[in-house]
Amino acid sequence: MIENKHKVSIEEFDNKKYQIRLVEPEDKAVITHYLHNVHNGVSKHYKNDALKVLENFVEYKQNENLSIVAEEALQQLLFEVENVPFPTPENYTFKFIDLFAGIGGFRLALQNIGGKCVYTSEWDKAAKKTYRENFGEIPFGDITKESTKNYIPNDFDILCAGFPCQAFSIAGNRKGFADTRGTLFFDVEKIVEKHRPKVVFLENVKNLVSHDNGKTFDVITEILKDKLGYKVFSSVLNSMTHANIPQNRERIFIIAFDPEQVPNFQKFKFPEKIKLTKTIHDILDKGKQEDRYYYPKDHKYYPELKKTMTSKDTVYQWRRVYVRENKSNVCPTLTANMGTGGHNVPLIKDDYGIRKLTPRECFSFQGYPKNYILPSNLANGRLYMQAGNSVTTTLIERIANEIMKVL
Repeated sequence: MIENKHKVSIEEFDNKKYQIRLVEPEDKAVITHYLHNVHNGVSKHYKNDALKVLENFVEYKQNENLSIVAEEALQQLLFEVENVPFPTPENYTFKFIDLFAGIGGFRLALQNIGGKCVYTSEWDKAAKKTYRENFGEIPFGDITKESTKNYIPNDFDILCAGFPCQAFSIAGNRKGFADTRGTLFFDVEKIVEKHRPKVVFLENVKNLVSHDNGKTFDVITEILKDKLGYKVFSSVLNSMTHANIPQNRERIFIIAFDPEQVPNFQKFKFPEKIKLTKTIHDILDKGKQEDRYYYPKDHKYYPELKKTMTSKDTVYQWRRVYVRENKSNVCPTLTANMGTGGHNVPLIKDDYGIRKLTPRECFSFQGYPKNYILPSNLANGRLYMQAGNSVTTTLIERIANEIMKVL
């Protein structure tokens, strides 16, 4: 009878025939969150719904005349979530949640210093794929929905959120809190109010500070201080000066402590500057890359590129109609629109011609390790966008280390 046994996979929860949905489309999120926490107390938070999903799934498989029992399905699915490049640390020392998780920059950094992620949320489908490939977990969806917020466990130490910055970014249309994307901060506020984590760890574009003559930033810090009673620290840090990453990327970081739970909060300091020892050549892939990354000689902009791009030791930026050299010999700020229409795409000159950075190189300029998986079924445009939207993981890790000194 053994040959009749059927292999199961989390992917099958997307099967059109499997119609018994728990909370559309959160079945995969519930089951992977349960499996990720099956060895600790957090699992009880997801258990009832996860077992419902599993029972429904086994029933559906049996209706398809496939021999499978719940325990067996659970074991197979467990192997699938644990056998990933970046599993949860076995001996974790603190718990955190990852909101607006993107591709997991915060998670990577906090896992590196002994943190366990107990909840994650991200609405972008392509980002969810990348997250799942690397961490074995599928994020919950739209955090503005109460049903999604209700899955957040009660007990965690740090809330991480690189909340969407389009509303505040120079690249966006600068409407700030008038833009509904800007109001996603208010969802963070509600979660902080309900769960009272020890620490709130936020990241955003530098422009948030000056947006609307500083009013937007004032609203955020006032809510954290006056309404929620947290002690707030903020600083603009650059990946180039604070993370030994050769990318000129300035971001605002806001760290807020609950003084009742963290009485020595005033000992917190942002990390000091460190010397930039890495060059772009530590990041760029050696040798010839695929032809699709190179500009052909008959391209209408090729003469302009060839004339301007004379050095192999810096990264240039294509700005719609002209090329800008980065004088500091680092990579200019990676943006979410790098892959769209060629605007803002970082360019380099190598021994084989003039080319765009590859998606892998963009991930490396954000501090992601070489074994971080970029899903092969995602278009390059999506991968460029994911890299541009991400945090620099090594900088997040340095800040998180300072937070842990206080905790």
